[in-house]
Order: sequence, then structure tokens, then C-alpha cells
Amino acid sequence: MSEVQTSEDQLARFLSLHPRKIDLSLGRIEALLEKLGAPHRRLPPVIHVAGTNGKGSTVAFMRAFLEAASKRVHVYTSPHLVRFHERIRLAGKLVSEADLVQAFADCEKANAGAAITLFEITTAAAFKLFADHPADYLLLEVGLGGRFDATNVIDRPAASVITPVSYDHPEFLGTELAGIAGEKAGIIKRDTPVISGWQANVALDVIEKQAQRLRAPILVGGQDFNCYEQHGRFVYEDQRGLLDLPRPRLPGQHQFENAATAIAALRTVVPDLPAAAYEEGMGKVDWPARLQRLSRGALFSMIPEGAELWLDGGHNEAGGKVLAEAMADFEESAARPLVLICGTLNTKDTAGFLARFSGLAQELYAVAVPGEHAARSAAEVAAIARDAEITATEASGVPDALRAISSRRWAVPPRILITGSLYLAGEVLKENGTPPD
Repeated sequence: MSEVQTSEDQLARFLSLHPRKIDLSLGRIEALLEKLGAPHRRLPPVIHVAGTNGKGSTVAFMRAFLEAASKRVHVYTSPHLVRFHERIRLAGKLVSEADLVQAFADCEKANAGAAITLFEITTAAAFKLFADHPADYLLLEVGLGGRFDATNVIDRPAASVITPVSYDHPEFLGTELAGIAGEKAGIIKRDTPVISGWQANVALDVIEKQAQRLRAPILVGGQDFNCYEQHGRFVYEDQRGLLDLPRPRLPGQHQFENAATAIAALRTVVPDLPAAAYEEGMGKVDWPARLQRLSRGALFSMIPEGAELWLDGGHNEAGGKVLAEAMADFEESAARPLVLICGTLNTKDTAGFLARFSGLAQELYAVAVPGEHAARSAAEVAAIARDAEITATEASGVPDALRAISSRRWAVPPRILITGSLYLAGEVLKENGTPPD
């Protein structure tokens, strides 16, 4: 084997270890972790998070609250937007290239060429890094599903969190909401607290039955804890009482429920976390490409004077719903024509996503997601938009779309939303020169 120089070299080599990018199973990663000395059994208290929408935002809120209380927090999320390093945060900082290369090398040596997926071997590397660096808590986000996800080797998490369950990845999780909920509920462990966000009744029934079977105490959003806006403030309520807090820094009403789910989880796991930590964390929480406003950068410099530029990685019907609701709220507070720049993958429900913007978006510029073999062509995206009764134009890329928007005369500068895929969002942050730090 030639000498490894970068983590990108290693990641490219890992792709050849399994014929499929995704093959949900626990056996391969369990075998590798044992060869590495079982780092997954030497972790700080773990809060394990599954769900379809809101996982990353809920993790971001928990991280902000814990760090506001001076806790050292490891975080594992996926996918990344620009660099793989974004997936692994060690006690507050993104993993360094040197540490990542060493962890990858240790895993590659222990694996000895055995079949394993990219996500499995990199998750094993993350567990090794988390075990080797001290921290107070680990916030662990499921990659896909839950029951057979590589993160589900944790036997005794401090809590299991399930954010709203909806339709996504039908090729792996099926097309029935109850079945999808069953996969997510696979992270529930015996006698371990479960915190569920706001769920459809079908999904909640599955989650509650699994919790009951495993004697896992459960708290449910809208029943055991709640949140609402009052006098421009965020109010959280559970059996312990009220928290009167600032509105979340992350925009959109859906972030109220994500924040509430995060608070419910931490009030279960860290009951003595001071109210001041929640107060401070609400103003510091950050989660790139989730209704993120871009206010500088190469792409921002291309928009019409006075226009707004927003970025969101939403890509399924449920994501479209909350994103469209947020745009409608923006429109109510400050009316502007809404222009979408959209690129999607052919594995996603683009029709369901775009249907939510019918009557809301003035027009759409369709692009292909760069570098993705599963990307829909601009022509496909445009056709789906027209079926949703949205005026659509094809563009060769985001810069081309922005040039077209800027070449026109606007009575009121537009609100531009780039959306449809986290992969597109990553390319936008890279091209704009504002990657996550």
C-alpha cells in the first residue's frame, strides 16, 4: 500500500471496499470495532438521534445548549457539505486532518481489506476518535434509518431521540410510514429514555409500542412537552415548568419544535443544566444550509442590489412543507417576489417537494446538482416545476441562474432561495467561499 497523504486519498480507497455505497447491516462494523479495541464502549454519555427531518437541527440546538454550559461536546453528523471533517466534531472543534488521517489509517489496517461500506468504516474511525479524546457528551446522529445504521452499535445511550418521521429513502426504508417509523424506532434501547418530536399518529403509534416493549420511558412532543411563541419570545413547557427564552437563531417556525425536542432531551439527560445555558444557546445555535441567509461571498455579490439570498438543503415533501411555510412567513412580514433555484436527485420526491411552493414561488430556475450521478437534469427539474404550476427556466448552474435573475429589472428586489439538495447546498457554500468552519 502506498503512503497515505490525505484523508481524501483514504476516502477514495474506502469506496472500493464494498460494491454498494449503502448496505444496511451491523455485522461488519461490529467486527471492525472489536479489532479496534471496542472504542464504542469507551464513549462519554451518548444522545442518539434518528428521524427523517430535523435531526441535524436538533443536534445543533443540543450542542449550543451544552456548550453554553461549558460542556465539552463530541458531535457526529452526516452528510457533510464541503469537507468530510464537518462530520466529526471533537470537544467543540472539527477534527483535524492529522487526527482524521491517523484514525482512518488505524481502521484500514484493522479492517485488512474486508468488505465494509464507506459509512461503516468512517463511523468506526469516528468512534475511535471520540473514545480517544475526552468529552462530557456525544451527540450521535443516525446516518440512514436507525435499526441497521452503523451508529446503532451503542448498547446503552443516555437517551434516544426521534425527530419527525416522514417519507425518504424508499429504496432502503420502504414506502409505508409505519415501516419507516419502525426503522427509526430501532434505536430505542431497553430502559433508556426516549424523546420523540412531533409525529404523525401512524409513526407515533409504532414508536410508542417499541418503547413500551422495551420498558423505555417516553416523552412526546405536543403531549409531554410543548412550545409556543409569546410576545416575541420562545416558551417551552413540560412537567418541570416553563422556560421563557429568546426566539431561536435558526429561522422558521419548524425550528421551535426542534429546539423544544432538544430541550426535552437535555432536561432528561442533564436535569441540572441551568436556564442560562438555554438562554445563551438559543442565540448561538448554528446549522449551515438549513434556511441559512448568505450575506457575503462570490455568489452573494451576483444578486440584485437589495435582494436576499437564502440556502436550504430541503429535499423531501416534509422538508418542502416547513420550508414553504417559512417563506410564507417571510412574505407576510416583508413582501418580496420569491425566486427558487432548485436542483434535486432522482432518488428524492421532487414533485412532492415543489408542490409546496405552488402559488408561493413566482418562478424557478432549474439546475443539475454538480458531480452527482443521481442528479436530475435541469430539464427534468423544470418539467416537474411546471407540473406544479411554477414558471420554470433551465440554467447551466447556480451562477448562470443568478446572472439571469440580476439581468432583470425588479420593482421590489427578490427573495432568492437555493434549495432541493444538501449536495447542491454544499456546492453553493464552496463556490460562494463560505464553507462551514
